[in-house]
Amino acid sequence: MPDKTIRQLDDFTGKTVIVTGAARGIGFGVARRFHQTGANVVIADINDELGRAKTRQLGERTLFVQVDVGDETQVISLISQTLARFGSIDILVNNAGIFPTSFTLEMDLAFWERVHATNLRGTFLCCREAARVMKGKGGGVIINITSLDALRPTQEGVAAYDSSKHGQWGFTMLFAREVAQYGIRVNAIAPGGISTEGVQEMIEQSKDSGIDMEKEIREVT
Repeated sequence: MPDKTIRQLDDFTGKTVIVTGAARGIGFGVARRFHQTGANVVIADINDELGRAKTRQLGERTLFVQVDVGDETQVISLISQTLARFGSIDILVNNAGIFPTSFTLEMDLAFWERVHATNLRGTFLCCREAARVMKGKGGGVIINITSLDALRPTQEGVAAYDSSKHGQWGFTMLFAREVAQYGIRVNAIAPGGISTEGVQEMIEQSKDSGIDMEKEIREVT
């Protein structure tokens, strides 16, 4: 029996997918797979240069929108630009996230709030705005990329990240109950350590803080 292509297994032709944090790593992998299935794909990322390059790499049926997901005005603009280009939103993948390291006793408030603004506030804003559109069209799918750390701490130095991911997990469960009546399905995925560009950067940054992040990631995965 011949192997089937991705598009033969999953055909999303005519569907529109927004993936946040899609300029690299898990986000770009998700965006690329959806594009292979025939979907219209919106690459939403704060990195303008890289985001545009990855959009060109995918080619037709793509749109790049530069967005800081923690900024309400920019998230509303992301939704508006998507609707203007493709006319609908069928799937949202909330993947944008940051994970800098800092021990709690050495952490300042700006550090804490920066992590939560991207990881938790960004999830809330994107979910709210996309679900408002999905409610009007009779349904849709939202997938929040959380982390193994949403379920249990895996290493030291990531208190801000872990708390934001715990919050994201809890929000997902509650939000799913609220919008199920509108035909909107909301789920969370909690991956462990994956060798992406962001993880490699985190490992390098952690060396200056006295945290052997590479060792700890190996131990929990």
